[in-house]
Amino acid sequence: MWSFNLVPAKPNLNFVGRRKAFFVFSALLIIVSGVLFGTRSLNYGIDFQGGIMIEVRTEQPDQIGSMRDILSGLGLGEVSLQTFGAPTDVLIRIQRQEGGETAQQEAVKKVRSALGDGVDFRRTEAVGPKVSVELFRNGIIAVILAIGGILVYIWFRFEWQFGVGAIVALTHDVLTTIGLFALTGLEFNLSTVAAILTIAGYSINDTVVVYDRVRENLRKYKTLPLSELLNQSINETLSRTVMTSVTTLLALLALFFLGGEVIRGFSAALIWGIFVGTYSSVCIAVPLLLYLNLNRGTQTSEDTKTAPAE
Repeated sequence: MWSFNLVPAKPNLNFVGRRKAFFVFSALLIIVSGVLFGTRSLNYGIDFQGGIMIEVRTEQPDQIGSMRDILSGLGLGEVSLQTFGAPTDVLIRIQRQEGGETAQQEAVKKVRSALGDGVDFRRTEAVGPKVSVELFRNGIIAVILAIGGILVYIWFRFEWQFGVGAIVALTHDVLTTIGLFALTGLEFNLSTVAAILTIAGYSINDTVVVYDRVRENLRKYKTLPLSELLNQSINETLSRTVMTSVTTLLALLALFFLGGEVIRGFSAALIWGIFVGTYSSVCIAVPLLLYLNLNRGTQTSEDTKTAPAE
């Protein structure tokens, strides 16, 4: 039966042997991300800065492009539009205006006047600074709790050494994603937080697959040097890892180029997450096990073997 593989069925790449280069590269990525965050910060969206949300219904569908052109010329700062539900329902989000409640009301009046009578204004809400701060805090808590939950799962599923390796890789993914948003200036909002959580889930899935093969090989090859065993485990799962990443990437590229401005930041974060998550699972999480005093004696199996001669 014909099958398609992006990598050879039995590759023999020395990932563990190049671990120091990977560690240095990752450390540089994290340092650069920290510098970018400290000097340029993030382009926080309305969710975290506060602003105005207006729900409208148009007479004709597919008017979001013309509405965006009209509102972008009002001098209200950041304005984003997205459809939801029916094609005629549009959600308008405007950044918080300087000058208190009066300024927010004046902005709403400008929008009403610019869009005219052909638009039905169904709901208007203002997101104040207090609410935006709470949303930002809750987003950070969600990320921390997700990473903590993953640590507990890996700890019980494998051993504490595996948990530490997985969390280091996940932290690497989260920090470099934040650095990407600081570098590009893409809007950082609640959708981005959801993307980061998705990246964490994808990355840990890749890591668990490789870790499971490591644990299996620890049971089979008692005398094989640990560095060779880890390398073998990576190579045995590499084809699956690459195929999963490529097929997921194809869907995300379609979202990025065809999904519109509203989800561009979300899809960009996920595209980056595919690359960095796959890299950290293979090049960070597994080689770290060499330095964590992995206790091979706890891995027991009746099917104990030595490494096959090559």
